[in-house]
Amino acid sequence: MCAAVDRRDFLRWGAGAGLGLMSAVHATAQEAGGGVDRIRVGVMGVNGRGAGLAEGFARQESVQIAYVCDVDSRVTAPVVEALGKIQGVVPQVVGDMRRILDDPAVDVLVVAAPNHWHAPATILACAAGKHVYVEKPCSHTPEEGEWAVAAAREHRRVVTTGTQRRSWVPIMAAMDQLHRGAIGSVLFARTWYRSLRPSIGRGQIGDPPSGLDYELWQGPAPRRPYKNNLIHYNWHWHWHWGNGELGNNGVHALDLARWGMQVEFPTRVLSSGGRYRYEDDQETPDTHLVTYEFGSRAITWEGLSWSPRGPAGSAFGVTFHGEEGTLELFDKGYRIYDMQNKLVAEQEGQGGDDEHIVDFLRCVRHGGLPTADIEIGHRSALLCHLGNISHRLQRALATDPASGRPRDDPAALELWSREYAPGWRPQV
Repeated sequence: MCAAVDRRDFLRWGAGAGLGLMSAVHATAQEAGGGVDRIRVGVMGVNGRGAGLAEGFARQESVQIAYVCDVDSRVTAPVVEALGKIQGVVPQVVGDMRRILDDPAVDVLVVAAPNHWHAPATILACAAGKHVYVEKPCSHTPEEGEWAVAAAREHRRVVTTGTQRRSWVPIMAAMDQLHRGAIGSVLFARTWYRSLRPSIGRGQIGDPPSGLDYELWQGPAPRRPYKNNLIHYNWHWHWHWGNGELGNNGVHALDLARWGMQVEFPTRVLSSGGRYRYEDDQETPDTHLVTYEFGSRAITWEGLSWSPRGPAGSAFGVTFHGEEGTLELFDKGYRIYDMQNKLVAEQEGQGGDDEHIVDFLRCVRHGGLPTADIEIGHRSALLCHLGNISHRLQRALATDPASGRPRDDPAALELWSREYAPGWRPQV
């Protein structure tokens, strides 16, 4: 459910701003729906997560997908057809997300485009008076994450991040167990993700296929030639557009670890690993280990993109190690063991997007901060960015525990931000 007014992030924002947001968003939703709180949504990027999110939003009461946006005209037809069957109204198809922002009747923008679009689209949408559901990671660089938080607060918009496990019942129950001391003081968390990804090969430079607006796909990013092994997924493995497996799936696990251990910013970050499996165009590591120190506690991330089996046979998971036991967290629930490795508690359940979407829409209608508010999303994404910066510099980072910024490290701060195509630098 939406965050209560005693959340620390909400207090920092200020009670006055929060009350203003509640009034503003409720009025917007009522005006859009003729007094019945109907929410009109535009979805940016539907060749993957966006298609599922579009259907998830369309299934909610008093919600209409008004626009489907993608720079590739070849991928929109099946999405539009499915949405028409769900909601009885066929959404309008556009190629440029700015056309959605120009429509004053639209209340929400869902951002499911590639990572280099996440924060710029969020910032533009907030300035246009739209609330935002932005896929993870919420930024391509740490600076963009800071800007996205500032934009949400400046324009009093509800902005949630697509770390949907924040809304899953068994995971929330596990966090409650941790925070009530079920395994004592938690000193260490281990996170991991495993996958069996093939080589991306060596791409050839050439003309983009008919139907793909590659110029608009690049959007905020400085221009690069089109390669035939880049779109629609392998951009993840190029620093110019993506954040590697750490930003792709590591953000989910690190978000849970940070939540469970109730930590914000690290004091030291150390990355190791590299490209071990294939010799191809991939720039980001396929074998990646990162250690995050938080004073006398630590979190580790293990990413392996070419071998599917993880600890206890799980491709994804987090284990919390406390002074009185261990909590194993997986997608379907959790298990708690005492210090003699005896199972003492467990719970299973289901996940999905619906609970997360409902939480976001509730906040759009009634105010408050969602469970994965943009500030939470930024702080979890920041761990990914710091791990990648450490990897790219091939050394440890000393970071400020009050902000997460590298301390006295000009080389690291150069990677805190990025260059933009002319006219695309976000403005808050």
